[in-house]
Amino acid sequence: MSFEIIMPSLSPTMESGTLAKWLVNVGDKIAVGDLIAEIETDKATMEAESVGEGTVAQLLVSEGTEDVEVGAVIAILAENGEDIAKVGIQKQGAKPQLAEVASIKKVPLKVPVSTEPKPEAPQDIRLRVSPLARRIASQSGVDLTILSGSGPVGRIVKADVDAALFAAQSIPAQKAVPIASPVQSTEYAPHDGVPMQAEILSNMRKTIAKRLTESKTTVPHFYLTIDCEMDALLAQRKQLNSTLEGRDIKLSVNDYVIRAAGLALKSVPDANVQFAGDSLYRYDRADISVAVAIDGGLITPVIRGASNRGLADISAEMNRLATKARAGKLQPIDYSGGTFSISNLGMFGVKEFAAIINPPQAAILAVGAGQQRAVIKDGAVVPATVMSCTLSCDHRAIDGAVAAMFLAAFKGYVEDPLTMLL
Repeated sequence: MSFEIIMPSLSPTMESGTLAKWLVNVGDKIAVGDLIAEIETDKATMEAESVGEGTVAQLLVSEGTEDVEVGAVIAILAENGEDIAKVGIQKQGAKPQLAEVASIKKVPLKVPVSTEPKPEAPQDIRLRVSPLARRIASQSGVDLTILSGSGPVGRIVKADVDAALFAAQSIPAQKAVPIASPVQSTEYAPHDGVPMQAEILSNMRKTIAKRLTESKTTVPHFYLTIDCEMDALLAQRKQLNSTLEGRDIKLSVNDYVIRAAGLALKSVPDANVQFAGDSLYRYDRADISVAVAIDGGLITPVIRGASNRGLADISAEMNRLATKARAGKLQPIDYSGGTFSISNLGMFGVKEFAAIINPPQAAILAVGAGQQRAVIKDGAVVPATVMSCTLSCDHRAIDGAVAAMFLAAFKGYVEDPLTMLL
């Protein structure tokens, strides 16, 4: 009996993907949990594992094929011992006989990590878990005994664990809010006579275009800018980096910005919110998404609990996530569930800019370069290093006074960096 292998959903926003590379060939025998393909999602290139076992009979999608819809049949798997030459393609539209890879919508919204004592399972029942899923669950603290497996005979696979981890950090399911379709031009024609090359958009670029168009056209943005003097921060950073020399840690201005934003959200919790139709979600923890530029776009890995982490810890975590991002190795748990965003273009010399909110979050802080400027102190003009920061807010969730209080708290931490060490 043959089985259909379908295009899995490897990220919460994935609707289709590019089958970048097959890791198996026709005739290969595979088991549950074996890696079978590299798939480019809207976020990164990820490895997909098999949820069944048998012999690869047919690979229906060629390497490099774009826009393969989630749920489309991509390969046929024959039972071990079955003649693969006699295995035919299932009828189009037929229900797949192999269980679909679990998506986030099929997983409870609370992390399956339980501290409650559980009744002892009968001795003749063995938990069916793929080796890869077991290893990830062990490292992440996921309780496998309360997960429902999506593999054959209820076997728990990597996708089930990933979905549970993402669900733990993601936003609660919200009621549907009608969103008007953005008005688009019916034709995008190049200028006559101008040399050009047409480049097909990557899945990431398409997703960025879609989400930010929706954000700018459906979310009521407003903007506040504040100037922060950085001389004390730069002096402290220099001193700490001298102390940390030889420990493979070098604090950046961005590490201070992340820490200050986390503390400011803790001081002004009304800014750590999200609009949800007829509800407002208030978050107890500052999980900060930090924009990282990569080939073809950008991605926002999350520093979780930024207000409760020291500068060295934030620096190490940011370096780890940025390295994974640029290598295309981020997992959904790395970039999902942030409550606030930071976009820093100061390293490029940009003085000031306004960023577009990353929905469903309600705010994003755009950070400019620290520059020598003339400021007035005690009636005298003196030089100071000044950084301009602009907060973009969703007016449905955050009012101007709350945004101003957040920026005042953020400025206080930046200008008196010793308070960040308390």
